[in-house]
Formats: sequence, C-alpha cells, structure tokens
Amino acid sequence: MVPKGIPVLFAAISLLATTNSVFAHDHNDHGAAYKDMDPSVTASASPTVPGMPSSTSLTSSAPVSPTYFTHSGFSGLVLAHIGLMTAAWFFVLPISVMLSVARSRLALAMQSSFFALNAFGLLVGMIYNNRTPDLYENNLHHRLGWAATWIVLAQIVVGLLRSYTRGRVSADANGEERVSFMAVSTHHMTGYQQMHPDSVASMHRYSHDSGHGTESGSSRCDSLAGLHEEKDEETHRFSHQLRNDQAEGMESRKPLGFVNPDRFLSRVSQLVPDQLIRIFNFFYDAVDVLILIIGFVLTLTGFITYAGIFKGSNIFNGLAHSIKGGIFFWYGLLTLGRWMGCFAEYGWAWNVRPPVGMVSARKAKVPSAEFVESFVIFLYGSTNVFLEHLSAWGDAWTAQDLEHVSITIMFFGGGLCGMLVESRKIRELLNASLARFDASRDQYPFKEGWTPPRTYSFSMNPFPGLIIFLLGLMMSSHHQHSKVSTMVHKQWGTLFVGFALARAVTYILTYLSPPSSYLPSRPPSEIVSAFCLISGGLIFIASNKDTVAAMERHDLNAMFVFTVTMGWTAFVMAWQIVVLAVKGWAVRRRQSASHPARGTLA
Repeated sequence: MVPKGIPVLFAAISLLATTNSVFAHDHNDHGAAYKDMDPSVTASASPTVPGMPSSTSLTSSAPVSPTYFTHSGFSGLVLAHIGLMTAAWFFVLPISVMLSVARSRLALAMQSSFFALNAFGLLVGMIYNNRTPDLYENNLHHRLGWAATWIVLAQIVVGLLRSYTRGRVSADANGEERVSFMAVSTHHMTGYQQMHPDSVASMHRYSHDSGHGTESGSSRCDSLAGLHEEKDEETHRFSHQLRNDQAEGMESRKPLGFVNPDRFLSRVSQLVPDQLIRIFNFFYDAVDVLILIIGFVLTLTGFITYAGIFKGSNIFNGLAHSIKGGIFFWYGLLTLGRWMGCFAEYGWAWNVRPPVGMVSARKAKVPSAEFVESFVIFLYGSTNVFLEHLSAWGDAWTAQDLEHVSITIMFFGGGLCGMLVESRKIRELLNASLARFDASRDQYPFKEGWTPPRTYSFSMNPFPGLIIFLLGLMMSSHHQHSKVSTMVHKQWGTLFVGFALARAVTYILTYLSPPSSYLPSRPPSEIVSAFCLISGGLIFIASNKDTVAAMERHDLNAMFVFTVTMGWTAFVMAWQIVVLAVKGWAVRRRQSASHPARGTLA
C-alpha cells in the first residue's frame, strides 16, 4: 500500500528535480520591461493605466489575440462546463478520495458519481469546442483532461474488482480457514451431515475430548491428521458444489436471459492472478494520492487555456510561477492537514511519534516533517544553482543573475543545515564532550542532570521557516518594471514572512510545553501558517508576466488579486476541514460496524 500523504511530498520533490532544467526561473521577467511578451502587447511611453508612471505602463498598441474569455459566442456552454468541472473536481472528488482512503463502502458510489458528473462536463466541453474556433491550439488542458478521465475510469474498475478480491491473497495462504468461514445454508449443512455422519460425529468428539483430556494428545493429532488427509479433497469438492448449487438457485429465480452481474464479477475476479491483484492495489492507492494534484493541474491549465496566456516564450515564465507557486499552495494544504491530525502516525501532527507496535516499523522510520521540508529546500537549491543563467545562456552575467544564484545557494545551504540539525547522529556527536563522563555518571551527584531535556523528544528546526522568511523579504523588495507587478510580488513575499513568523510562534509554544501525547496538539499558530502559505502560493502563481499584463490591460490593480485570493483561501481551508472530517466519520463508521460493542474516542 502506498503511504497516504508521503507521496504528495515526494511528487513535489520529483517535480522540482525534473522540471528545473526546463522551467528555470526567468531572470528577465523581473528585470526586463516585458520585452518578450506577446507581440500584441508592447511597452508604451504614454500612461494608459491610472496612477502609473509612463515608464512602467503597459498598453495595447495592437489588438490582442482572441481568447475564450473574450469570445462572446456560446458563453453559457463554457460557463456550464466550468461549473460542472468545479463541482466534480473540487467538491465530489475530495469526498470520494477520503472515503476511499478510509476504505468505506460508499467510496465506489461516490467515485461513480464523480465520473458521471465529470463525463457530463466533458460532453458540454466537447459541444462548446465544436461550436467555437480553436483559440488555443495544442493546449495541454484538453489532452490532460482526457487522460485524467481514463485514469479515474480505470480506478473505478479496479475498485470494483477489489471488492471481490479483497483478502483473497492473504486467505489463499490458509485454505482451511477460508473453507471454515464459508457461508453455508442450514439446508446444505444438514445434507452434508446426512452424507457424512461419521466425520461430523468425529469432529464433535475431538472437540469434546480436547477439553476433558479423555484421549492422548498424540492420538488426537493422528486422528485429526487422518481425517484431514481423507476428507480434504471431498470437503473441497462438496464446498465447490455448494457454491454452484447456491449460484444456480439464485440464477433459476431470475428471468430468462438475465445475467447475474454479481456472479459474473465474482467469476472474473477469480481469473485475476494474485500478482496482478497486488499491482492493481498499488495503482488504486497511487491514484488516491495523486488524483487531487492532477485536478489542481487541470484547473490551472483550464484557466490558462480560457485566458489565452503562456504562449510563445512566455511559457517558461508562466510555468516557473505556476510550479513554484503550486508547491507553496500544496505546502499550505499539508500544513493545515498536520494541524488537523493528518500524518500523526509519523509524528508529523505536532505530537509524540507513536512507537513500533502502535504503528508499523516502516512508518516508525519515516523522517520528521522538518527533515522532509529541509530536504525539499536543499534539493531545489542544489539543482537550480546551475540553472539560473540558463534562460540567458551565452549572454553576460548581470547583477540579477547573481541575485538569483545567491538565493539558490541560500536554499542549498539552509536545507543542508536543516537536515544536519535533524540528524540524531550529529546530535550525539555534538554531545561528545561529555561522553567521557558517561561510564561513571553514577559517581557524580545530581544524577537527574543526565536526564535528556524534554525538547530532545520533539523536532524544533527553524531552518525551513528561516529560509522562507528570507525569501519573502527578498521578493517583497525585488525590483520590477511595473507598479502592479511590484505590488503583487510584495503581497506574496509578505505572506511568506507571515508564515515564518507564525511558525516561529509554534516553536516557541512547543519549546515551552513540548508535546506529551500521541494525539495532535494543534497549535493555533499553524492555522495562520497554512493560510499564509496557501494564499501566498496562489498570488505567486498570479504574479507571472501575462497575468499582470492582463490586469493592467483591464485596469485592475494589485488589490483585486489580493482580495479575491484571501476569500478563496478561507473557503479552501474550510472545505479541507470538512473533507477530512468526512474521512474521520467514515473511519469511525467502519470501526463501529466491525466492533459494534466497542466504544470510540470522542
């Protein structure tokens, strides 16, 4: 099974490692006056945006290329497509994923509802495309949408097969146990007793003797062994006949020509080999982990296609902002998830890590959340430090090139420091100055002085927050050749500073009172941290060249982006809390069904 939540971070790591060489941050997007934008948008010396100096204004000296946003025909269809896809991917899909993760019986029904809603939205989109010209040729949104649809359909089929093959791999290792717990009707059991009265009486006698000791242990074992050897094949043949009789009885009660789908799927599932079942299980769990990220990418590409941006060489600037801003957005969702109690089995929910026995040995070996954060920062710095001049390859190095390289070196060094701080071996070596007293510690007074501090049991690593704090300061004062662009960059830079300050408050609280329970401690400052990361990531995405140019072209100031993002962030956080609460309800419902007499924690 794929560990839930961990692959989301590893997906971000892989995304950074594989895309830095192509989507290295475009230095000229901060230092050049939009000279490589779409030819229809050029710099102008005359101010066209109120309140902007002439040297920093952008105006349209020629008509812009048509987009789906400006196309007036069949607008109802495209709005219906947007509404249906929003309902499917933002509202229904997260619920279905949480039910699937909780192994709820309602998961398959919710997945089917999502697929039907998505298919309806896809149909509306196809009708709209057939009635309008192709205003964004070779866009990724269409191809990715079809791929995601087939992936979801494959997961539904695999989930249907899993409902018939669940537990078969483990049950095959113990055939007798599978036969013993087979559901058999009273009528068929009576018939078996009439056919084999001796074997039934013998089995009852052995059970009676085992409690009273009227027969030696060896004779009982020999008798049981003999019984198994003689009756195994006949019992298996009889149980197989019972299944066929029951199935035929159900079939005979159906109208002529009716095929029992339950029986058909049961037979199909028996043809699937165990190794293929394991592959199906891995695929199913992997889709649960990655489908929400795929939905996020679909939403971004849909907005890009609808707005008609990121064309030509601007694609590099747009993708750089989208990928990096998207990583901060998901970092914020994970931060809010940690506050709510996600990843508590790894000790990531601001709680004490559960020991082996409560969790598996594999989960107990997962590094701390701060180590993973430091590793992602280190990976970005180590890979991007060689790529910051890639967009201007062959040209002379500028002061801005050196600025960007310095930022990547800061990420490289800060991430490395963070990983070293998280290393237990490094901590032991740092205590080596007192190692010579360790053997004779009982001879010294104040034996309690050798007790490790309470803070040793919990990670308080300031480096991830410190790096993001410095990044926010740098971006808040980063030079731009547009007033709107400068203000938008200052907004997300300030929000990153806010995240770092809120994380500092969290560490102060945990230093004064370290967690002492396996349950999540939920420091309130982490809600602020999550809000700053989510909103900062979204504004980061919106600070690309094409979006800023479109804002200036339509007389929109930077506060428009800020206010819309704040409202959207608050709603996203509220919906995430509801979705994870649904998962908790599904888990408790399943536990109540398995152990009806067992109470649950409030």
